[in-house]
Amino acid sequence: MEPMETSKVENVRLLDRFDPRHPVTGTLYLTATHLIFIDPDGKKETWILHQHIASVEKLQMTAFGSPLRVKCKTYMNVTFILPRERECQDIMVTLQKLSRPESLEDLYCFHYVSQGGYSQTDGWQLFSLEKEFFRMGIPNQFWDFSHLNKNYELCDTYANLLVVPASATTPMLMGSSRFRSRGRLPALSYLHRNGASICRCSQPLAGFSARCLEDEQLLRAILQTNPKSARMCIVDTRPKINAMANRAKGKGYENENYYTDVQFHFIGIENIHVMRNGLSKLMDACDSSCATVSSYLSALDKSDWLKHIKAILDTSVFIANKVEDEAANVVVHCSDGWDRTAQTCSIASLLLDPYFRTIHGFQALIEKEWLSFGHKFTDRCGFLDADAKETSPVFTQFIDCVWQLTQLYPMAFQFNERFLVELHDHVYSCQFGTFVGNCEKDRVDLMVSQRTYSLWAFMQSRIDDYLNHLFQPNSNHSPNVMRPDTSSQNLRLWVGLYLRFEDGLLPRESIADWISATKGRAQSLNDHTRLLEKRIADLRFLVLHRDDLKSSTCHSEGHDVDSGLSENEVGSDKQSQKYRSESGEPTARSSGDLPEDSLTSTAPRVSDTESGFEELCHPSSRASFGSVGVAGSTLRDLKRPSVDLSLDQIALELNSVAIDWKNPRDVTHCGCAAPFRYLNCKYNCWKCGEVYCGRCIDRHIALPGHYSGKSVPVCRPCYKTLKSSPSYIDLAAVAKQRGLHSPLCAAAAPHLAAKRTSCSRGTTSRLVMSVKIAW
Repeated sequence: MEPMETSKVENVRLLDRFDPRHPVTGTLYLTATHLIFIDPDGKKETWILHQHIASVEKLQMTAFGSPLRVKCKTYMNVTFILPRERECQDIMVTLQKLSRPESLEDLYCFHYVSQGGYSQTDGWQLFSLEKEFFRMGIPNQFWDFSHLNKNYELCDTYANLLVVPASATTPMLMGSSRFRSRGRLPALSYLHRNGASICRCSQPLAGFSARCLEDEQLLRAILQTNPKSARMCIVDTRPKINAMANRAKGKGYENENYYTDVQFHFIGIENIHVMRNGLSKLMDACDSSCATVSSYLSALDKSDWLKHIKAILDTSVFIANKVEDEAANVVVHCSDGWDRTAQTCSIASLLLDPYFRTIHGFQALIEKEWLSFGHKFTDRCGFLDADAKETSPVFTQFIDCVWQLTQLYPMAFQFNERFLVELHDHVYSCQFGTFVGNCEKDRVDLMVSQRTYSLWAFMQSRIDDYLNHLFQPNSNHSPNVMRPDTSSQNLRLWVGLYLRFEDGLLPRESIADWISATKGRAQSLNDHTRLLEKRIADLRFLVLHRDDLKSSTCHSEGHDVDSGLSENEVGSDKQSQKYRSESGEPTARSSGDLPEDSLTSTAPRVSDTESGFEELCHPSSRASFGSVGVAGSTLRDLKRPSVDLSLDQIALELNSVAIDWKNPRDVTHCGCAAPFRYLNCKYNCWKCGEVYCGRCIDRHIALPGHYSGKSVPVCRPCYKTLKSSPSYIDLAAVAKQRGLHSPLCAAAAPHLAAKRTSCSRGTTSRLVMSVKIAW
């Protein structure tokens, strides 16, 4: 990339669309990847990724300077006023070059280096097309795998593995491929549990009279894969007038005279050009400062955006009903079979199979229907400086349709709104190589799995942010087959996507985030309570068995238990015993001196050895699932502590867990000046309780004050404090050193038992004295 002529401009004004008289003045930075605006007080930070920029426009000169308007694919629109026109011109030209590179090799994903907890190899093996079809019961007597496209010679926009009827021959498949546009022959997309299937392809090169016997035989073979139905349905997702226009170009649709036992249906989903214009009108309606509600609603209605969303949903519901109610095979196509076909087949599968409503299932659905079947992400999303007429919000409409379904069935999806928005944004960001290229062959040629990071690995590292806490699978609110009511009154504009940057228009946080924060705090307090109960039981054991531990130590080592202690400490211990005797307070006795009833256990307890916890780890990692509260314990319940207890250790455990968490509702900005908008996650540090953004709380560590030893999110200052503490033990490092995958590894139980038996007597002596002082 050529050096940037202007990389920093001071005294830049950022206009507020609703309050243009009070702009924010700051400094504009232009880096190799981002456009960054920061005000001098650090109260506002605006980051714009170059790949997210849709257009850059220099407006007419004003008395305050030269305005520069930046429109983003994430629907953020900002206007900067630069003091000098020359600087404005330089920034505009540079942004146009950086946002629309000429080659795929110049995309952000080939230069991005992750700072998170995932590697470049993670995520690429998460999905396998073969395993996905195995899940559907393929191969079987009706369907089988075909490797004719192994080198992408049959169809260069399909995956190298196809599922076709088991009776289909090689000449049949090759002949059908030659008869279909772009070689996209009919192939299996989804197999339902009743034997009905959804296949997808492109339009035939039929013209007005052309015919292909191999294509007719292949469709007949698809019909015969389902003995339950005598007829098959072909769904052409285009308006019939568009299909007839394509027939004049030598393409078109199937001739009903040549394809028997087939029902033909035309459903009017508009082409990519109409969809692109519809989104442009929608953005104009959202960006305009309409004086009245009626004018805004009128502009929204003229965009026809919700009309297009309804058409896609109606088509998908029609396909799903054919498969579920009539057990009929359905073949879906549009013009080339990679836009409207991908939308309807994927949503129909989502309606039919609850697996696709989980996070991993939804990712598998995208891999299968959009990536393996060759949706043109590079062209449709405008990654390169190419023909703008090829761009269209096809994938955005699919995500919008899924969001509409989540609103109709809020308990049927494992993922939440943030998951969909994050997925939408990263498709356009080119930060990951998952969606780079127009087909699988392009990604293989670019070697994206070896040279870039996977989006799925990134999302897996933050999967807790995407969980829908209202998800209830296998319930009345989550039916196996969804039958949504797609009436116009049930469809809404997705404000959380298209208007999310309008501060004050949306609530400060969603209900799901509030539930997540409440759940996290409850888990932290419960975990801390369990550790406190364990520590109280340990202290009680040491106090009640102090004399026994001393005598056993003297007998085994041949010296007084208080050796190594100062005379003052020994005297203090004797005075303490004398005071207890004179005051009538019971002194510690061995279990042999206790009454029989006091040895009776009132609650079951699982020993540390049986639970499989590693003794050498931090005490918070050694869980005894049946821990007993102090109030219901007897001496037989109390086990000898197998770790050193000291004042520093106990203080570290008590101070490492936040009891009171700051209310995120009152926080509008992070400490790094990043603003909190509707879908921006607000994270509470589990140690100090303060609220941070995702950038500032990117560390996970096991807190000493937690019983389970699980890694939890903490802020960077707290992470450094814990790491620098001499009493802290890195559980993950210890487990890795011992070859254990988890502190709960049952395979470590024999080692723990041996380790516990060989506990040092000197350690026990020092332990008793430490607890005496603490007591």
